[in-house]
Amino acid sequence: MKIFVTGGTGFIGGHFLRAALNGGHRVLALRRLGSRTRVPLTDEPQWVDGNLDDDLSAALSGCEALVHLAALGVSPQKAGWRDLFAVNVQQSLCLWMRAVEAGVRRFVICGSCLEYGTSGERYDFIPTDAPLDPITAYAASKAAASMAAMALGRERKIELLLLRPFHVFGEGQHESNFWPSLKAAALAGQDFQMTEGEQVRDFVPVEDVAEAFVASVSRPGLLPGKPETRNVGTGRPQTLRHFAEHWWAHWRATGTLRVGALPYRHDEVMRYAPLIKSIK
Repeated sequence: MKIFVTGGTGFIGGHFLRAALNGGHRVLALRRLGSRTRVPLTDEPQWVDGNLDDDLSAALSGCEALVHLAALGVSPQKAGWRDLFAVNVQQSLCLWMRAVEAGVRRFVICGSCLEYGTSGERYDFIPTDAPLDPITAYAASKAAASMAAMALGRERKIELLLLRPFHVFGEGQHESNFWPSLKAAALAGQDFQMTEGEQVRDFVPVEDVAEAFVASVSRPGLLPGKPETRNVGTGRPQTLRHFAEHWWAHWRATGTLRVGALPYRHDEVMRYAPLIKSIK
C-alpha cells in the first residue's frame, strides 16, 4: 500500500517507518528540511521535505492512506497556545483537506491519552467516549484536532481511525523522559530520584504502538463516514513505582532508586488507564 506519513522523524514515527517498510508498504514521509529519524532504518522512505501547510497535493496523489503522527509540543517540547493550535489544529487540518482532495481514502491519526485529562480519574478504565477534559495547552490542542478530524471524517465520507496511545516508552525516546532517564541512571550506576510513584499508567512499548498504526492502515471493516476512536495500550495498568522497580532490576542497577525524593506535579492526574477493546 502507498502511504503518506507525517512525523516520521519523531519517536513513534521512526518506529512506524521501520515497521511499515519491513511490511512491504511504499512510504512517502514528510520531514522538515535537515531533520533525521530518532531510530536507525534499514530502508529509507521516499522523503518529502516541507511543512504541514505546504501544497503537498502532488505527493499525496496516488496515496491510499495518510498516517498523521506529527505534532508540536510532544514531551519535552515546550510551545505556547498559539503555536500549538496553529500546528496541531490549523496546519494539520490544511494537510487533511488536501489529502481528501487528492483522493486519499483512509486516514489514521495519532491522538493522545492526555486529551482525557481529569476524566482519567473518573474511570477505572477510560472508554473512548469519555469526556475530553485536558489540563494543558498541548492536550487541549490535540483534543481540538481530534474533534476536527472526526467531523471531517463524517462530512467527507472518508475512512478515519483516531488512535490514542497511552504512555509510550522505548528506544529513541528523548533522553529527558522518564524511561530513558531511568535507564541512563541505571547503566551509569547512579541514584535516581522520583516521586512516590503512585500514579497509575499503561506503559506501552513503542514497537507495539507502531504495529498498531501499521495494522490500522489496512484494517478491514472501517466504513466511510463512520470514524472510529481506539485507545492503544497493553490493558495492564501499573504504578509508576512498579514500572521503575521492574526496569531498575532488569538493568541490574547498582545505584539507589530514591522513591519519594520528588514531589508530584501540582496538576498530576493520578490514573490514566485505557479501556482496550479488541478489533473484530
